[in-house]
Amino acid sequence: MERIFGRPIVTQEEMRARIRELGRQITADYAGKDLILVGVLKGAYAFYADLARAIRIPMRVDFIIVTSYNSKTRTSGKVKIVADLTEDIRGRDVLLVEDIVDSGLTVQYLVKTLAKRKPRSIKVCTLLSKPERRKVDAQVDYVGFKIPNKYVVGYGLDYQQKYRNLPYLAVLDTVEEPV
Repeated sequence: MERIFGRPIVTQEEMRARIRELGRQITADYAGKDLILVGVLKGAYAFYADLARAIRIPMRVDFIIVTSYNSKTRTSGKVKIVADLTEDIRGRDVLLVEDIVDSGLTVQYLVKTLAKRKPRSIKVCTLLSKPERRKVDAQVDYVGFKIPNKYVVGYGLDYQQKYRNLPYLAVLDTVEEPV
């Protein structure tokens, strides 16, 4: 098999420990609230599953599928909902779970779109944040890791729909840096 990724940027052990910490914090912050955990697919699936198991309060789960990429590694800047929520979020506390927030366009769009449905609150939890790539002011309340401006794969993040199954995050060696 052709080697297309480098050494881990975040190991499996580091992710496990940080997700446990996030789970404890979210559990405390949402105690007694009507939490609905909304996963942004496909990238957040691995993080979402582990985070959901780390949260120790009753909650509902749901998913939304969005796309913003018109090429292999660059965002188009236009977000499109491919599959919408199945749960009504009116009056509920929504925690949007993202794999990565870089430009901020997707999370900003989702927060604005979901806010129109009148939830009690909306917060954002992301596994990865690339603050230096922000194009817009994006609300991010819980961050797993801040990473440099590198294209990463693994743990749900992909390159051409591959490498989501890596149990850690690695910098992709064979693609151009994102612009």
